[in-house]
Amino acid sequence: MSPGWYLRRLSAMGPREVGGRTVDAVRRRRWRSARPVCPAVTGARFTAVLPPGALAAVPPDAAKRLVAEADRLMEGRAAFFGVERDDLADPDWWYDPKTGRRAPWGHAFDVPYRDEEAVGDIKQIWEPSRHQYLTVLAAAYALTGEERYAERVAAHLRSWWAANAPLRGVHWVSGIELGIRLLSWVWVRRLLDGWPGAAGLFEENPVAVRQIWHHQRWLAAFPSRGSSANNHVIAEAAGQFAAACAFGWFPSSVRWRADALRSLERHLRGNTFPSGLNRELASEYHGLVLELGLAAVAEADAAGVPVPRTVRLVLLRMTDALAAVVDDRLRPPRQGDSDDGHGLVVDGAGTDRWGSLLATGDAVFGRLGWWPEVTGTDVRTPLLAALLRPYGRPGTAPAVTRPARRPGHFADAGLTVLRGPGGIWCRCDGGPHGFLSIAAHAHADALSVEVRHDGVDVLADPGTFCYHGQPEWRRYFRSTLGHNTLELDGTDQSVSGGPFLWTRHARTRVLVADPSAGDTARWCAEHDGYPGAVHRRRVELAHARRELRVVDEVRGDRRPVRLAFHLGPAVTAELAGSRAVLRWTRDGEDRSAVLDLPGRLEWRAHRGESDPPLGWYSAGFGRKEPATVLVGSGVADGTEEFVTVLGFQG
Repeated sequence: MSPGWYLRRLSAMGPREVGGRTVDAVRRRRWRSARPVCPAVTGARFTAVLPPGALAAVPPDAAKRLVAEADRLMEGRAAFFGVERDDLADPDWWYDPKTGRRAPWGHAFDVPYRDEEAVGDIKQIWEPSRHQYLTVLAAAYALTGEERYAERVAAHLRSWWAANAPLRGVHWVSGIELGIRLLSWVWVRRLLDGWPGAAGLFEENPVAVRQIWHHQRWLAAFPSRGSSANNHVIAEAAGQFAAACAFGWFPSSVRWRADALRSLERHLRGNTFPSGLNRELASEYHGLVLELGLAAVAEADAAGVPVPRTVRLVLLRMTDALAAVVDDRLRPPRQGDSDDGHGLVVDGAGTDRWGSLLATGDAVFGRLGWWPEVTGTDVRTPLLAALLRPYGRPGTAPAVTRPARRPGHFADAGLTVLRGPGGIWCRCDGGPHGFLSIAAHAHADALSVEVRHDGVDVLADPGTFCYHGQPEWRRYFRSTLGHNTLELDGTDQSVSGGPFLWTRHARTRVLVADPSAGDTARWCAEHDGYPGAVHRRRVELAHARRELRVVDEVRGDRRPVRLAFHLGPAVTAELAGSRAVLRWTRDGEDRSAVLDLPGRLEWRAHRGESDPPLGWYSAGFGRKEPATVLVGSGVADGTEEFVTVLGFQG
């Protein structure tokens, strides 16, 4: 990063955070010369095993998908962030197949992990070393008893431990990586419990014991702080707590466990609105934090460690909030950043992440009558449910107040969902720009709308695509022009200071939110992201006409304006003047809609352009595909509204 970035980053910190980071810097310097010795461990046992009957409760179709995935992994094949790999039979833990680079050797604190020229794509290097593919192989052993899966897991763990000595190299840089890796190791040990070599791989193996101790020592010393205390600190605390419960073999284990639980409780509350939505306003991170929280509480229940009631209550509210915002196909909003991060993976390809979380919520908290139906199956739910103590059900806990009807408006998060007949789903964004002073995972998307029909993206949020290494694409996918909202002066509503830093945040205010009002649902909000102007947007969804009306108003001086509507990758558009006919297919049936656009603007369709980027959709991290975006250009003079009408046919 440039010196300017460091100055901007420093300006986003408060005195307490600066003091904490100074202590961290001193400690890192001391650790360079210190040679800590892992305490001797004798007689260690692993007792956090699955209860009897847990594996038998796994549905056969979910087990079949898992074994198919495990067999693919045994062949050395996997995909990470859009890059297909065939070298995982014997991995090079420091190699990035995307750029062909290997991360440099050296002390962890010296690795320039943000520099793709020196290291490669850090996400490509880190992801396999989260060892979540090893939990899949271990689960395949647990379900089939075939030792080849267990032997592969053991070989890869021994290889990783040999190649990644404590505090050496790129895998000792980031706390979230250490935390998730520890959680994976806990589950690997649990799932391999029936294998004769399990104890020799873990508690009777001095190398493994040393690695587990150093991971926990690192996490205890360098927690994410202040403006960085987002989902990372949840992963750090969850992994630390899980390991201290399941691998409680060290003199410091009791202290580590208590400290991690306090951190988990504090930051789960801090990272979550009272409504249950994640404060980062990034749906994928809502899923990550919920998975991490459930996995951590499962370890507490397995070890008999009391957990504050607030922890379970936050997870309950997060689950109810997820059930409230998903569309008819169980897809949550595509809002903010997404890097496909998971807390715990024990399932094969084709398993629905959100259905799995709701199924686990049903098993632990009990589904409410308004929850959407979950028809799919998964492996993780019965395993977690076997460990987790039920909460929130009648007779299992003190009374918990839960929504009697499906919420459509989350005032604290500024998120409103309008629903219409035939699976019409519209998300309106009137919330804060992001979480904490840097709003690391926010996009400049104030007042954006996202519209689906029966689960198909019609007016789409384009997604994220990348974090490091491709700054022009990072800028595009989180820009105002990269969302279904209005841009003034050719600039973003909020000011970026770098890939995970915003130096000025647009402030948004919801004026009307009535998602269940008779035949017409309504929403209205405004933001002040452009000095000297206010952008106000009204959205109305008329049920009988199956019509969405979006009205944009700019109050202020005359200035250039661009209004963008991004279509999903399955949608084609025929643009003639200010009218576009949209077509797509769902389950073999042709669907269509008409988009009448403001006539005062000059409209053009863009698709798959790269200089500059425009007209793209990212279905997942590291992946992008061309998609049509309709952009209207003109002038806002404060005297007239821009009216857009989307009418669904048939």
